[in-house]
Amino acid sequence: MTACVPTSDTDSAHGPRAQQPHAPPPRKRFRIARADVSASVAVFLIALPLSLGIALATGAPLQAGLVAAAVGGLVAGRLGGAPLQVSGPAAGLTVVTADLIQRYGWRTTCAITVLAGLAQVGLGCLRVARTALAVSPAVVHGMLAGIGVTIAVAQLHIVLGGTPQSSVTANLGALPAQLADLHPAALSISLLTLLALVLWPRLPGWAGRVARTVPAPLVAVTVATALAGFAHLRLDKVELPSWRSHALVGLPEGPVLGLVAAVLTVTLVCGVQSLLGAVAIDKLTVARPDSAPGVGRSDLDRELRGQGAANIVSGALGGLPIAGVAVRSVANVRAGAVSRNSTMLHGVWVVVAALLLVPVLELIPLAALAALVMAIGIQMVSLNHIRSVTRHREILVYVVTTLGVSLFGVLEGVAIGVAVAVAVALHRLARTRITCEEDSEGVHHVHVRGQLTFLAVPRLSRCLHHIPQRAHAVVELDGSFMDHAAYETLNSWLDAHAAQGGSAEVTGRGGQRITEPAATAHCGCRPWTPWRNHQCDTPQEAPRSDGREPHQLAKGISAFQQHTAPRVRGELARLAREGQQPVQLFLTCADSRVVTSMITASGPGDLFVVRNVGNLVPLPGAESDDSVAAAIEYAVDVLQVKSITVCGHSGCGAMQALLNSPPTGASTPLKRWLRHGLPSLQRMAAGPKPWPRIAGRPPADAVEQLCLTNVVQQLEHLRAHEAVARRLAEGSLELHGMYFHVGEAQAYLLAESAEGGADGGGTALAGQAPDEVFSQVTPTRSVEV
Repeated sequence: MTACVPTSDTDSAHGPRAQQPHAPPPRKRFRIARADVSASVAVFLIALPLSLGIALATGAPLQAGLVAAAVGGLVAGRLGGAPLQVSGPAAGLTVVTADLIQRYGWRTTCAITVLAGLAQVGLGCLRVARTALAVSPAVVHGMLAGIGVTIAVAQLHIVLGGTPQSSVTANLGALPAQLADLHPAALSISLLTLLALVLWPRLPGWAGRVARTVPAPLVAVTVATALAGFAHLRLDKVELPSWRSHALVGLPEGPVLGLVAAVLTVTLVCGVQSLLGAVAIDKLTVARPDSAPGVGRSDLDRELRGQGAANIVSGALGGLPIAGVAVRSVANVRAGAVSRNSTMLHGVWVVVAALLLVPVLELIPLAALAALVMAIGIQMVSLNHIRSVTRHREILVYVVTTLGVSLFGVLEGVAIGVAVAVAVALHRLARTRITCEEDSEGVHHVHVRGQLTFLAVPRLSRCLHHIPQRAHAVVELDGSFMDHAAYETLNSWLDAHAAQGGSAEVTGRGGQRITEPAATAHCGCRPWTPWRNHQCDTPQEAPRSDGREPHQLAKGISAFQQHTAPRVRGELARLAREGQQPVQLFLTCADSRVVTSMITASGPGDLFVVRNVGNLVPLPGAESDDSVAAAIEYAVDVLQVKSITVCGHSGCGAMQALLNSPPTGASTPLKRWLRHGLPSLQRMAAGPKPWPRIAGRPPADAVEQLCLTNVVQQLEHLRAHEAVARRLAEGSLELHGMYFHVGEAQAYLLAESAEGGADGGGTALAGQAPDEVFSQVTPTRSVEV
């Protein structure tokens, strides 16, 4: 149905004029949400002083910080995969960049930034972004803490009015002399900046809530700049040379191995920080009460490519290395940003400020910027991170990484941290306590604490060997992993002990039998039996006093919540956000033995399933409810499925009812429904066609013949539906027939015969009625019609 819209006042006077079928689609108007505009201003006010401060801390030209901020907003904001993450010169790169500038010079550092960007783009194309998330969080947090310590100690010298040294140890060694030679003007401005940073977010009352809309870094730098100007203090201030003299990238100069190590370091730090930041911003966005529905989960590979492109552009234009910045990203989310437009707009404001506000920026004292960067360095040593790694018993990894980064450098410190993390993991894996004791009733208890690997096999075998023959033993495994060597040792002993007249059972923590799910501890059946509607022969629970059995549905739900839900929660959350996008409509019988997900190896979101008695498809206009037709229309037109499968099965009660029910008698709901299967019964009875053959044999009886014939007939009914016929004519839909033999646990696909020109594989129906195309029905294991 074509929609009609008035295109002008003249058209509306004569009634709406239908849009021409070949007219170009209306051009979408580019709109920027008001929330994005306000959020971009808030982020810009934070980014401007931070970019200058980080450039100062690295020893790069101050304009390089502005270039990186603008490129991070425009390039990474447009190409990145995390819409609300704001990129720019990050404090986590300060130590790395400062070392590169001191060792190779500024132009070579720009070239290293370009090469690191190319490496990031390559890694993004290889889709390895999520591999970076395998690095232990303790190593990442320790790396950031080590960088923060290095920044804070170096900027402390500038706060005191001096000049920082090249390393943490040198800065700490020079600190006593610096304290003896204080510069009161620089120290007072720095203290005022720090005081404003601390007090501004804590202003009370309504006035405080209004004041906090202005970022604390901007307030601190503005207050310090104003006081220095009014007091006429003699301080070093920001110097922005003309853009005409701005240094751009040059050819890299230096030893090849050193340059390669530098590129890898920048790639590692930029990539890991950006990817972890994207994951954190996703969590923050989801937790936001007014979360925008259009903001989806970050595409980490695209984010890595976007960060790489931004580093290429920034390095080429003489800017600092770029990564996702937590401070700006959090401010962007909390300011209410709803799209990547806020990030890009913040880059535009940085460009405007760099071109038009140079006289204002040159009033800022360097001591104020140093105090600002020092505060950021202190905040990078997060107490929350320390509590988290302590709770997970990884404080050793955190401390070693922090010290390694502080004393030896980022790449070296991270390598040391990873090595310690691996050693800790191996120690936990190999550390297993095995004890054996006998209780007062003569039962021998073997307790295994920790992971049971081949390293613990000698101790386990020694302990089991001391259990007497014909004794009853209980082996309690308090761990989550058992390797093949331990499994073979334990099972061999269980068999040998049973052969010698003894008995033994293996339990988990708390004495629960390890071979059963928690929801089925009432029986002695195998782990897959809760799926069955079985009756236990040896119940372990006493019956309830009121004589009623526990509710089977409640037990099943409890088992799902305990065992299955934690495994599928993430995938179901994704499906809830993105909506259902099945590729197939699967129409089958309501028989409880036909488990669609099992026989098709599918999961949540894969199949749009319609089940009814006899897997019937009523013809359009038939006197019945429209539930099946509605499902077909919804699946074909709305969900845009690519195929429809009609699946029959052996022993179908509906087909038995069709064969055995007399044509006369009372009209029941079942009879009224089964009349849609009468065409299948007539099709089977009409004509001299041979009976179907399944795997080289004829059907076992008339019921099986009718089950197969019914599948073909319902496919024909499907073709009579308008939506299906239209999609078939377009060539965008396929029809499949399927037969599931319950007793053999074998699935068959109906395929065209050799006379019909098919190759014998599961060819879809298309173009003509099934009985005109097929003389054979061939499944995965040959079904013939």
